[in-house]
Amino acid sequence: MKTEPRKNFISKISQFVCFFGILLFICKSNGDVTITNQSGKVSVFVNGNLFTEYIFTNTPRPFLYPVIGPGGLKLTRDWPIVESSFEEHDHPHHKSLWFAHGDVNGVDFWTDGPNKGKIVHDSFILLQSGSSVGIIHAKNNWISPRGEIILIEDRLMKFHGDNKARFIDFEITLRPAASDVVLGDTKEGTMAIRIAESMRLRTKSGLGKGHIVNSSGVKDDLAWGKRADWCDYYGPVGSNIVGIAIFDHPKNPRHPTWWHVRDYGLFAANPFGMHDFEKAPPNAGNLKIKSGESVTFRYRFYFHNGNTDEAEVAKYYEQYTNKN
Repeated sequence: MKTEPRKNFISKISQFVCFFGILLFICKSNGDVTITNQSGKVSVFVNGNLFTEYIFTNTPRPFLYPVIGPGGLKLTRDWPIVESSFEEHDHPHHKSLWFAHGDVNGVDFWTDGPNKGKIVHDSFILLQSGSSVGIIHAKNNWISPRGEIILIEDRLMKFHGDNKARFIDFEITLRPAASDVVLGDTKEGTMAIRIAESMRLRTKSGLGKGHIVNSSGVKDDLAWGKRADWCDYYGPVGSNIVGIAIFDHPKNPRHPTWWHVRDYGLFAANPFGMHDFEKAPPNAGNLKIKSGESVTFRYRFYFHNGNTDEAEVAKYYEQYTNKN
């Protein structure tokens, strides 16, 4: 009879150890994220493996390259950052993954050239590694060809994931440096990625093996210029099917956004291009930010294995909106 309390004690200890083990497994389902600041770039590692690098010097605008998805596969185009003979050399301003816009008070920050605007790194607010999330928090200035600061940008990026899926969360706040700023109505923008060559819907030689699907079930070429909560672009890299989904947050201006998603591999959320997408009158999509005010855009990139259904993109979108 005296052994019964001891048995109960051992049973409770065993239950606690089991519960703690399950809790530890759940907590570690997201990998350790390490952020390292190097010369001109910040590297992001998940469980010791390179995820991406934030390149912010000697460039017309900051960008992330490479972007390495689950299984160690590169999911964005190399050119023009790295010379590549098998990739098409079109649109040199499409550098991997970036945020920009083609009409800001009449200045083009989307394309490159001497008469174009530049998004210039100012400082880092926070660089933080973590057991499940890594953070890059930066301040950028949007500068006209005349040297005038038009916009001040607060860019918060959170990196997380594991060997099965990886995520980048963007929260970008824009405020005028002085007078009112108009983000103009153009399809040339805004939260964008240029996918790997092999994932494209259409290649130079004809139909490719990639596919586009949005949250309304609209597919491939028909998804261009349509509004949707999310959009997914998937296709082969090597012998694997992988994909990239972009989630438009419900708090974003003009949610659900329009999608500037092309058969040749450009993939962008654009809440401004009403004239191009809807055949609306010119300037219908203009968005004015008054002096002293700001506007914030939130997006999540989900880098996944498999096609849209296999990756449960709709489920992950719901998780994103419920937690944020």
